[in-house]
Amino acid sequence: MGIKRRHWALAAAPLALALLTATGCESTPGTKAEPKAAPPTSATSAARSVARVCAEPAAGSAKAPAGAVTVDPAVVGDLAAKTKSSPPNTTFWLRPGKHRLAPDRYAQVIPKEGNRYLGAPGAVLDGRKKNQYAFSGNARNVTIRHLTVQGFVAPHNEGVVNHDSADGWVIEHATIQNNSGAGLMAGARQQVRASCLRANGQYGMNAYKAGDPIRGLVVEGNEIVGNNTSDWERRRPGCGCTGGVKFWAVNGADVRGNWVHDNRGTGLWADTNNNDFRIENNVLEANDGAALIYEASYNAVIRKNSILRNNWVEGRRYADRGDSFPFATIYLSESGGEPRIRARTDKIEIYGNVLENNWSGITLWENADRFCNSPANTSSGDCTLLVKNTDRCARPAIATAPLYADCRWKTQRVDIHGNRFVLDTSVVDCTVKCDRMAVLANYGTYPDWSPYQGERVADAITREQHNRWHDNVYLGPWKFVAHDPSRILDSGQWQGTPYQQDAGSTFRARDGG
Repeated sequence: MGIKRRHWALAAAPLALALLTATGCESTPGTKAEPKAAPPTSATSAARSVARVCAEPAAGSAKAPAGAVTVDPAVVGDLAAKTKSSPPNTTFWLRPGKHRLAPDRYAQVIPKEGNRYLGAPGAVLDGRKKNQYAFSGNARNVTIRHLTVQGFVAPHNEGVVNHDSADGWVIEHATIQNNSGAGLMAGARQQVRASCLRANGQYGMNAYKAGDPIRGLVVEGNEIVGNNTSDWERRRPGCGCTGGVKFWAVNGADVRGNWVHDNRGTGLWADTNNNDFRIENNVLEANDGAALIYEASYNAVIRKNSILRNNWVEGRRYADRGDSFPFATIYLSESGGEPRIRARTDKIEIYGNVLENNWSGITLWENADRFCNSPANTSSGDCTLLVKNTDRCARPAIATAPLYADCRWKTQRVDIHGNRFVLDTSVVDCTVKCDRMAVLANYGTYPDWSPYQGERVADAITREQHNRWHDNVYLGPWKFVAHDPSRILDSGQWQGTPYQQDAGSTFRARDGG
């Protein structure tokens, strides 16, 4: 499926603490603990709007809509057979009970254009760990509402619902849970709303479409919890193939009002040539790794999110190994604003967020050895959106304009302001390496024809590429890393020459804990 391996520095961080300080957790096999309630603070308003999607799913109609084809759970394969025999634009109403497909592993429902699948209260489509796919094919504008889809065994990097990434699907008030692979794939103009994506083996959703970028994706008001039960990063170290949601080459996405929590690994991960994202009003909480990774991508607004208790597991793991890299809760890797690529913004703007008791804060990173045509490019075979022919990124042309700039994904034009960063080390239970904000790169060494060797990229990301923190509030004992992992600064050094970061910001080291 064209999955790309990530560079070592992408291993982000552990669980996370909360402006919500959730209490009273219970867990079931294959899922992580879910907070029973969101505590009363200013950060809970967004959580309350999405927190009950899995626990209290909206019920579908108890009666078949006029003109709908009724599907009987007592008849094995009834849904697939009636879909095949009915014309496009048919509405199907699934009676209460467990609906089954034929026992063949490749038995599946192949919708026709405009079909609608509506579940009655208690309607479940169950793969019984025998069928690989639930809904597949290339039909556009399919709707699935009020239906639970569970127990399917899609292979690694494949999905159960919308397996073939058809365009224009609408998934609303659905529960997609306890499947292998991804619970859900995505196509262009797909809308996923008010749904529970829970305890799937790899991803809750994999927004990937072979050969064509996904445009106009909406992910709104969902609960995305406990995914990557198969622990793929352990099984394939460095695969970069997990997360609550993974986005690949998506051009235009609105990700808002979701509760993304308790996933094994990263909460939201946009990887390679994504563009024009708005990530807003979400609660990103208690994910083992980073709350958000934006990697080798462009132009995004990340605003008004509550980001709580993330990165405790992965961050602590790397700290215990003695790794000096600032593994962060928001991790921008080779990503920045690019005015030449059309979007609703021409920078990456991170503002109005609350980050409380996570393992570290925001890291802006650029790998000097990762560029088009480099063997160190973990997005193997891909080039930047500014260069269509990867072969052009070769010597001698790559050493001069415009290719010197355009062959490299650059962390540039990042504006971080108006955020509140809170750290109580007694809550996170750490003494070192959980308290960092960073902008840095490695020393370029590879390959031998690279024009980016030495400190060129580290100098650029730190001082030349318009990356700026300002007007933030810091509570707790924060430290800052600039240029490379060895330069650990206090707030005065961070604000002073030559870095001149966080003008207008407030630092209250004793208030955080």
